[in-house]
Amino acid sequence: MSIVKQCKSLGLQKSSYYCKPKGESSLNQLLMKAIDKKYLECPFYGTRRMTTYLNMDLGYRVDRKRIKRLYRLMGLTTIYPKKNLSKPNLAEYKYPYLLKDLEINRSNQVWASDITYIPMFRGFMYMYAIIDVYSRKIVGWDVSNTMSVEWCKSVTSQAIDTYGKPEIFNTDQGSQFTSPIFINELKKHDIKISMDGKGRALDNIYIERFWRTIKYEHI
Repeated sequence: MSIVKQCKSLGLQKSSYYCKPKGESSLNQLLMKAIDKKYLECPFYGTRRMTTYLNMDLGYRVDRKRIKRLYRLMGLTTIYPKKNLSKPNLAEYKYPYLLKDLEINRSNQVWASDITYIPMFRGFMYMYAIIDVYSRKIVGWDVSNTMSVEWCKSVTSQAIDTYGKPEIFNTDQGSQFTSPIFINELKKHDIKISMDGKGRALDNIYIERFWRTIKYEHI
């Protein structure tokens, strides 16, 4: 079939066949690398302070709107108290933080996971990793160009198949981890689910330390 007939059969405009994702500009890629480096040092930097840092310390000329969009793209969450903390979260899949004052004294007692932005020579990728909190062993990891829940579920399932299931699995409240697709995978193995408090990235400090190590010492 010709391209015209293929597009017509799929209900697409012919022009869309030639359309390629624009991706991020060279400037945005440089900004993302600078943001990532500073965020590892100062996870309490919000978009306002990060914008000031980029403009005043590094000499860029960018506005806060651009930095807010890059924060969302990179999956970064600032550490600070949120408004209306007394109101319940209406999310269907929200679970309490189970690691506070917990004595972790054996492998497969607690696993923690997270997704981070990985700068490349051109462009960027995302890395998902799972750490055994007691041994600090990375029991599962992968790199992808998207942050899909199916990707996180697949890596998690493979880690469980390889090392056995943990008693507790801790994540943040990202959309991938509150998705029923991911939650049901943990429930299928009778794993207790723990989630960081909203805006409390340091609740998952074990995986955050790993990100700092791999980025500073290897990437």
